[in-house]
Amino acid sequence: MTRAFVVLTYNRSDALLAVLRGLAPQCLPDDVVVIADDGSRTEHVEALHAGLPQFNCPVRHVWHPDVGFTAARARNLGALHAQADYVVFMDGDCIPNPRFAQQHALLAREGHFVNGSRVLLNEDLSRWVAAGKVNLAGLGVSDWLRLRFSGRVNKLSHLIHWPGAPGRDEARFRWKGIRSCNFGVWYRDLEAVNGFDESFSGWGHEDADLVLRLHHAGRVRRNGFWGTEVFHLWHRENSRDNEAANRERVHQREAGNVIRAERGLAEAATGEPAVVTALNG
Repeated sequence: MTRAFVVLTYNRSDALLAVLRGLAPQCLPDDVVVIADDGSRTEHVEALHAGLPQFNCPVRHVWHPDVGFTAARARNLGALHAQADYVVFMDGDCIPNPRFAQQHALLAREGHFVNGSRVLLNEDLSRWVAAGKVNLAGLGVSDWLRLRFSGRVNKLSHLIHWPGAPGRDEARFRWKGIRSCNFGVWYRDLEAVNGFDESFSGWGHEDADLVLRLHHAGRVRRNGFWGTEVFHLWHRENSRDNEAANRERVHQREAGNVIRAERGLAEAATGEPAVVTALNG
């Protein structure tokens, strides 16, 4: 299968480059990396171009104008331009652990989507990592134990490797632990539900809505704990003014059988085109 890593970003090039430095050694020549840019300013785009690490696969930058929080549209555009069989969605502030790509490949299965896991880093450690002063991939078990006991990380689940762990598959919808920052799905399944729903307004729960609609379409959730962990860099919380309304909308859909997004992949394909740039090769 061809595989794409679609990395969402917005005005945080230092964090994005840290993510790409973690991803670059894991990509195979047949993979593709797509930077799904929700309208970053010129200085961040230039920093991406200047600091892009060496990849063995194509890297594309898909940018559309900043018109507010439109992460769903950025992800849909990224998936459209990836042209891959399988898509792993990531966030530009979530650094993959060294086994990330391998574990997603092991967990990918027909009729399933993979809901990954994350480890939270505190503000100090996040700043050091984004500045290139700490290489998370080079840390040993004793280093991680010190970081955990000092309160700089919230858990150590990435140190455990157990692909066959029980409790991975869930056929029914569950809110807890849904992570669009670490999410693998077959493109044909994403297409069947029309991708992320861009009609959700502001921050919140467009990822839960996607998971719900995938369940309605008969797909099964696979939990990616103990393998797919990403390291989430600290940041100030975004405005959550629309969180309650978005949550209520998902609850309403939970009671029905909605499968396709009201405005999603199909509409992104025929709407205003994105600016697509090949960053290497």
